[in-house]
Amino acid sequence: MTSWWRHLSIRVRLTLWYAAALSGLLALYAGGVFVFLRHSLSADLDGGLRDDREVAEQMLERTPVGGVGWRAEPDDDDDDAVAGRWLEVRSPDGTLLYARPSGIPADVRVRRLSAPYTVDGLPVVIQVARSEEPLRRELRELVMIMGAGLPLAVGIAAMGGYLLARRALAGVSRMADRARTITAERLGERLPVENPGDELGQLAAVFNDAFARLECSFDQLRRFTADASHELRTPLTAMRSVGEVGLREHRDAAAYREIIGSMLEETDRLGRLVEGLLTLSRADGGNVSLKREGVDLAVLARDVAGHLGVLAEEKRQSFAVEASGPVPAWVDRLVIRQALINLVDNAVKYTPPGGSIRISVRDGGPGPTIEVTDTGSGIPPEHRDRVFDRFYRIDKARSRDLGGAGLGLAIARWAVEAHGGRIDLESVEGRGSTFRITLVHAEGSNSVPGATTVS
Repeated sequence: MTSWWRHLSIRVRLTLWYAAALSGLLALYAGGVFVFLRHSLSADLDGGLRDDREVAEQMLERTPVGGVGWRAEPDDDDDDAVAGRWLEVRSPDGTLLYARPSGIPADVRVRRLSAPYTVDGLPVVIQVARSEEPLRRELRELVMIMGAGLPLAVGIAAMGGYLLARRALAGVSRMADRARTITAERLGERLPVENPGDELGQLAAVFNDAFARLECSFDQLRRFTADASHELRTPLTAMRSVGEVGLREHRDAAAYREIIGSMLEETDRLGRLVEGLLTLSRADGGNVSLKREGVDLAVLARDVAGHLGVLAEEKRQSFAVEASGPVPAWVDRLVIRQALINLVDNAVKYTPPGGSIRISVRDGGPGPTIEVTDTGSGIPPEHRDRVFDRFYRIDKARSRDLGGAGLGLAIARWAVEAHGGRIDLESVEGRGSTFRITLVHAEGSNSVPGATTVS
């Protein structure tokens, strides 16, 4: 398609397509009418020639001198000439025996009909002719009428088509005008949906869904930025305060060690926060490659239990790993290990002293599963849908005292979903919670936003 066509508006293109299609249809119709009329007029002309021949056969007679004549002479032979009809009677050798009115003129386009006949025992050839001028005149008039009428009809139809296209696409113009007003500060506005059942209404609904997702993403980004700023400010403020206290007056070595230890704790907390933010940022940008390998999830669970078991011992919590046998999975060992560490660390933090934590690993159903169950206080129903959001904490003050930044569960969910799996939560207030990781059986990569696979 040439460039000029692509630069035309949809209204103009629809009008041109409509006019071209209508012109083609009208041309076919006009051609059909022309052929039909020509055939009909030709049939009438041929029928008239046959009638003339039959009349001639009835009216011809043999003269006393051996010639051929008309039984009753007309008052004026010129009437036949004016009507465009002629008659010739010839002998078999071509000799003209009779002509009416005066023979067929050579300068007139006629249609002839010849037939042998016997006039009172005399063999002759009767030839009748009629002028084709009436037929041609009617066809010329038809061509003139169609030649003038068809362009006029196409022009009127094109104007009507343009107005119709303009009216039909007016909704698009209104949608475009409204879309221009939607900015980052006005993402709450939506396109008008005048008729949800037609194509424009469906298009507007799709755009509105996209705007809703965009608004949600912007809100999450603003909330993430605000929460990240707050979380980064808290340890920095604590470090500054501790440092200022240490500089106000001379202290003994033990006091300075306590101050430095406090600053190191805040530095460690800040480092974990930055590391979590970096992990999620890479995941959002699709810059994390999963290096999948065959992993026994039961062995992985025991490794995590050994790594975090000392934290449970400090709180006198019982820690158990349940696995009936090897549970193979095709995963990135480090990524799934981090997800499991985050879940277990979360369970240790929010389970009171003397409670219990259990990691259950089994293979069955939709795929390998890992369950982390604790006997903590449980999660209220109104918070369960948001505990995986970044920086979301049920008790912010308690979480901060425990060293949490609200990123552990968000990272765990990303790690599981990057493998094509899912993570679910079951919780009963006052009795505890169970986080369940469900992975897939199939070996190989899964197309998951935010992650690619390197085997």
